[in-house]
Amino acid sequence: MAGIYIHIPFCKHKCNYCNFYSLASTRYMDRVSGAISRELQQRKSYLEAQKVETIYFGGGTPSVIETADIEDIINIIQRNFDVDAAAEITLEANPDDLSSVKLMALKKAGINRLSIGIQSFRQEDLQFLSRSHSVSEVTSCITDAQQAGFQNLSIDLIYGIPTLTDEGWEENLQKAFSLGIPHISAYSLTVEDKTPLSVMIRKGRMTAVDENLALSHYHILTRMMQQHGYEHYEISNFCLPGAYSRHNTAYWQGKPYLGAGPSAHSYNGISRCWNIANLKSYIESAASGQVEPEQEILSPVTQLNEYIMTSLRTMWGCDLLAVRHKFGAETAEKLFGDALPFIETEQMIYQSGKLILTGQGRLFADGISSALFGEEQ
Repeated sequence: MAGIYIHIPFCKHKCNYCNFYSLASTRYMDRVSGAISRELQQRKSYLEAQKVETIYFGGGTPSVIETADIEDIINIIQRNFDVDAAAEITLEANPDDLSSVKLMALKKAGINRLSIGIQSFRQEDLQFLSRSHSVSEVTSCITDAQQAGFQNLSIDLIYGIPTLTDEGWEENLQKAFSLGIPHISAYSLTVEDKTPLSVMIRKGRMTAVDENLALSHYHILTRMMQQHGYEHYEISNFCLPGAYSRHNTAYWQGKPYLGAGPSAHSYNGISRCWNIANLKSYIESAASGQVEPEQEILSPVTQLNEYIMTSLRTMWGCDLLAVRHKFGAETAEKLFGDALPFIETEQMIYQSGKLILTGQGRLFADGISSALFGEEQ
């Protein structure tokens, strides 16, 4: 099984904390779907005829382009790949793009899952994050989506925002629960270098992020999610039973995927490649039939380390039998031995042949993963 990721780089407005490849411009918007369609046809052999079980439109903000363009891309995928009849087809969207008419059109085009960038149900938080939508649009877009038949819904929330108190964060979560949303992705606000937010904080024009506040919010998050029946299935992702993101879960489980669009990444188990992060150059290369991503061949140790890092982020954990099968018995035994100190401190459990982080261990996931990494000889 495999996935396809489509990168749509356009945004109405570039948020002050964002460091993804995106453009607050409409230039070339009418040409991008054609370029992506051509790339998909040029690179269809990449997945080696594996069945495609997920398609994901990310960005940027894919909901800003014409629904007809999204439908065209889906049709191209259907014609060139073996797509599962029950494939999960996700579109990332912003609340201010989702009118009732747009939602019905997206449903008709084949989108069956929405991931909506809510970020907060509080106006002061939205202003701090320079989001373009209002609180009223947040609630209405969710109810409109549900009425349009989108039961498979996910929303993004951000915590650790300087304007967000513990009480405000609890209110945000309660609002999400009251709307019956089955999947919630919650991220701590991270100040990335060279973003407008980092510049404003450095110049004293914005309040700096408080790590203790973010940690308090994280504890509130995990407690309330558990109380409301949500599974903490990945460090930043929670869902009602069975409602996890199939596409993102495939990433964490190391399944292959093809990425199309400017800056999109692809992975086939032994190598990773990525397209140029320049829209004009990308469109020109697709038109000439020569989309040539840069490529990195992954050594066995790098493949192992990536599996350790991604699998430990999930509730399914790191499968030592899978490690033994792919990397050998000696590697699996060493990995288990290296994990014993974390098992003894109850940051990790060993269950049914798998290493799984506990709630305490998730707070130190990156450090634990790096401590378990293999080393190149």
